[in-house]
Amino acid sequence: MMNFSILVCDDSAVARKQVIRCLNDCITADIRQAINGVDALALLKEQHFDLVCLDLTMPILDGVQVLEHIKAEKMECFVLVISADIQQQMQQRVAQLGVIGFIEKPVGKIILNNILHKFGIF
Repeated sequence: MMNFSILVCDDSAVARKQVIRCLNDCITADIRQAINGVDALALLKEQHFDLVCLDLTMPILDGVQVLEHIKAEKMECFVLVISADIQQQMQQRVAQLGVIGFIEKPVGKIILNNILHKFGIF
């Protein structure tokens, strides 16, 4: 079976570690990290990722801008937003940009597992 690849993008090292810990409990995957949106887009152009776990609130290029680039450049990947910004308006905005789910920080293993399962990711 091909190895599943995941990109975890968050400007907080603590948040990235926590997401990766949950992902490792749910799925066997090749996980890379991006520290901001610019970094994430560079990695997305360099290699294909099956799933992107994306924070919204980041300096330089935020999560919404990353989503806009992914959509504009027709990059094929599932995007899961993991953010503390849970306003209804923001959830609707990212839903329009094609995300598969929205998880409030800190991410929980059960919720993450359910979303991955729902989309047949494992």
